[in-house]
Amino acid sequence: MAAIKSGLNKILSYVISLLLIVMTSLVLVQVFTRYILNNPSDFTEELVIIILVWTSFLGAAYAFGSREHMSLIFLRQKLTGTKKVVLSVFIDGLVLLFALYILILGGKDITQEVIDTRTPLLQISKSYIYVCTLVSGIIISFFQVINIIEDLKMTSEKGEK
Repeated sequence: MAAIKSGLNKILSYVISLLLIVMTSLVLVQVFTRYILNNPSDFTEELVIIILVWTSFLGAAYAFGSREHMSLIFLRQKLTGTKKVVLSVFIDGLVLLFALYILILGGKDITQEVIDTRTPLLQISKSYIYVCTLVSGIIISFFQVINIIEDLKMTSEKGEK
């Protein structure tokens, strides 16, 4: 499981890096066409927004996979032993429920609702934008299940020693 988690996080880091490079390039094209050529490119702004949304959601998934997401750690730092593990499992469980309910179920619903809606300039289905919630929800859920298992293994390993 740890190898799968590590591999998926590596893939996410490459995809996110590529998206950031594409987004930066598009912004540079936009600036060049607007201020140098005096003929702004229409599609770049819309495409950058779509890429930004994807980058944000995939970045959130990456953060949960590497356990580098924002969290309030003052209580966790004060606890030790079983209490610390129980708190970690509880928090990871809440994130898992959020990912399952809001990101996966909500993402599926909104993706289906906007499937016939088109973006103004690119004329692509808005479902290509909103499906990122579903994708990130699946990845976050997978990572959270592994995180919970890792937390529980730490407890059992400490108990055996």
